[in-house]
Amino acid sequence: MQPVNLRKWMLRGEQPEENQIAQLAQKLAIQKVTAQVLLFRGIVTEEQGVEFLQAKLSALPDPDLLPDMGIACSRLEQALVQGEKIAVHGDYDVDGITGCTLLVESLRAMGGEVEYHIPLRLKDGYGLSADAIRQAKESGCSLIISVDCGVSAQVEAALAAELGLDLIITDHHLPPAKLPACLALINPHLPANHFPWQELSGVGVAFFLLVGLRRHLRTNGYFFKRDELDLRQGLDLVALGTIADIVPLGGVNRILVRSGLQLLETGVRPGVAALKRVADVKQVSSGVVGFRLAPRLNAAGRLEDAALGVKLLLGEDPQDIDPLADLLDGFNRERQKIEQQTLVEAIALVEEQNRPDRYSIVLARENWHSGVIGIVASRLVERYHRPTILIALEGGQGKGSARSINGFHLYQALQESAMPLAGFGGHAMAAGLSIVEENLESFIIAFEQVARSRLSAEDLLPASFYDSEVVLSIFTLPLLKELENLNPYGAGNPQPAFVSRNCRVYAPRILADKHLKFDVEQDGFRVGCIAFGQAEYFEELNSEIDLLYRPGINQWRGKESIQLQVVDFRASDCSHDV
Repeated sequence: MQPVNLRKWMLRGEQPEENQIAQLAQKLAIQKVTAQVLLFRGIVTEEQGVEFLQAKLSALPDPDLLPDMGIACSRLEQALVQGEKIAVHGDYDVDGITGCTLLVESLRAMGGEVEYHIPLRLKDGYGLSADAIRQAKESGCSLIISVDCGVSAQVEAALAAELGLDLIITDHHLPPAKLPACLALINPHLPANHFPWQELSGVGVAFFLLVGLRRHLRTNGYFFKRDELDLRQGLDLVALGTIADIVPLGGVNRILVRSGLQLLETGVRPGVAALKRVADVKQVSSGVVGFRLAPRLNAAGRLEDAALGVKLLLGEDPQDIDPLADLLDGFNRERQKIEQQTLVEAIALVEEQNRPDRYSIVLARENWHSGVIGIVASRLVERYHRPTILIALEGGQGKGSARSINGFHLYQALQESAMPLAGFGGHAMAAGLSIVEENLESFIIAFEQVARSRLSAEDLLPASFYDSEVVLSIFTLPLLKELENLNPYGAGNPQPAFVSRNCRVYAPRILADKHLKFDVEQDGFRVGCIAFGQAEYFEELNSEIDLLYRPGINQWRGKESIQLQVVDFRASDCSHDV
């Protein structure tokens, strides 16, 4: 199997009618090109456009629309009033770390006695830990709250009930057919859900639990003798976890993340300030969170103990926080080395097998680190554009991480091929699984059959999507600043991309041995371009090319200029639809 280098260029959806574009542009007082971008993101009406562009916290939905919210809030009120000890059980990824931190600091600020537990990835595995439930009982807890896990924890929920512990599960993963028996199960994917936005992160669900709880306590007079908590101060945690979990950044998530990014920018939380220091972050964006901040928090859970991330985010003393941030940065560098070695080995396995006819990739090996196989699976998806599962084997048992391509729902695919599996869970684009090694071959066959039934050969060719085909001269600094108001970009709200054809290339050069920098000119309008990681295609910079790019504003020595970040390019005489 060879890497997939050719990409389809595809308009992001069906071309909107000109009058629809013009009407939306007029109603929102924006340019037509911006209106078309919004239409491709499902923003059709003036009301939707105003809500999207303003992203006000006042537009957030009622938390009581989530299942079991009233039950959970009443039980938490009882625990707070009676001084019961509460245990928060998180997960070892950034979503779980931030969700755990948010619940712990908020419940403590409301007067609660709260302890927390984050499972060890290599020892405990994913989900609610039976040992942690027993420890909570031994330490005197009467109530456990999960965050970012628990929807599949039937056995653990039964254990909690057996020990006399009330269990509130907050989760956002897709639920199985049989749900755990617990006091309250808050998950926007349940049939009883009336919340208008299902694609919350785990920390997002936790945030709405706190919003519901604060209102419940306010109604019952709990804050007559104590200060009411300002939940906006936790939105930096919500932004961190939501971006890191790659849930769609539209609707409710966009509102939460946009406010949270402002807090991350100011760095009012000491742990965040320390994290920005070790990551050398000067300005925060969703991309910076995803590629600079989140990996350092994630590294703790991948290689060591994710509870270190909670300790960092809860901390206030620089003497404690700064060494922790340095430690996480060191874990991240070590993670990168392990990841690179695993990637080299995985690529060698794919090429060794030499199966270009395969619609899926499933690889397993002893001694692979289960903390990095998810990242490596993502790298293989980028390289080969196939649904990919990597499995770390140890003592006849396997832990797997899966990543998908557009159009292939991983969770549903695992449901169809689940017979050989010991367990699985996840989303459309990412999932985890466990398997006994002797069942590996039958699972590989079953998963490939599902992939073939759901994918066509055309689906295996990756697509680069764009919002409009335009002439370069439309781009001005005011237009680009208008487009920047569509931030934060991410899953579900990609950065706007455009195509321009028949562009003449000037002054091409290679930067740092891996990037391309050049100018293009079209009808007398000239603009600079940067193509990250595309130095190997230097010889293909012909006199005239077609460009697919994301326009942006480059700031250099106090001056602003237009710059195109090139996604892909090809000779202008190539076919326009491939």
